[in-house]
Amino acid sequence: MTTLARLLCCSLSLIPGATLAQDGGQDLSQAASDPTASLTAYVFQDFYTSGYHGLDDAEGNRLQFRLAMPYQLGSTSNIFRLTLPYQTMNPADREGLSDATVFNLTTFDRRWGRFGVGAVALLPSGEDDVTTDRWALGPAAGFVAQSRWGIWGLFNQNLIDIDGAEGRDEVNLSVIQPILNVSLGEGWSLGASDMSITFDWDEGEFASLPLGAQINKLAHFGTTPVQFGLSYEHNFQDDAGNAEDTFGLTMKILVP
Repeated sequence: MTTLARLLCCSLSLIPGATLAQDGGQDLSQAASDPTASLTAYVFQDFYTSGYHGLDDAEGNRLQFRLAMPYQLGSTSNIFRLTLPYQTMNPADREGLSDATVFNLTTFDRRWGRFGVGAVALLPSGEDDVTTDRWALGPAAGFVAQSRWGIWGLFNQNLIDIDGAEGRDEVNLSVIQPILNVSLGEGWSLGASDMSITFDWDEGEFASLPLGAQINKLAHFGTTPVQFGLSYEHNFQDDAGNAEDTFGLTMKILVP
């Protein structure tokens, strides 16, 4: 059994039966694609890169686990999110657990949708070959508007280098994630992938310019809703060594 399969089995055994409750009247299939939704989610992903700019016959693969957990702090609604990537293959023949990213978002409901403000942090928790060995912290903000046809919005994270190992490049990045998801009915939806448009302030240029799409299907296993997704991205930032075409598989176990 693979590492990803073990994680899936363990998580499924820990999750209580979920109902079809909606978040603030939001359809569950839309809430699953909304980073500001008050919805607990256990997300398992696999990203396969079939090619890299400037490199012949190079491939890569990354497994990723993400936990999103809403909670109340006084009178405010908050969302905590943890992302743990695991590199299984890349052109440099390096593999292992990469650095963790955490953020906390305080959300505010409005008639048109929801917005949130908070902070994001990069933790140098990865193994020697795949860590940045730098600490970074910065603001995060985003909004999601609801329409009859689906949701749309924007999410921004900013990492500002604060400390780390000498001799390692500092991490000063801004990341913009467009949010778009259209309901197709019967649990199907289509929208933007988890594409992260990344600007490197030290280099003064975009480090990543992806454009991608994802199709999703919401299913139920007993009383537990699970969303499956298939995505494709093309990175238009063509500096040598950058990922070119990436295919993704996603499984979100939801606890409304």
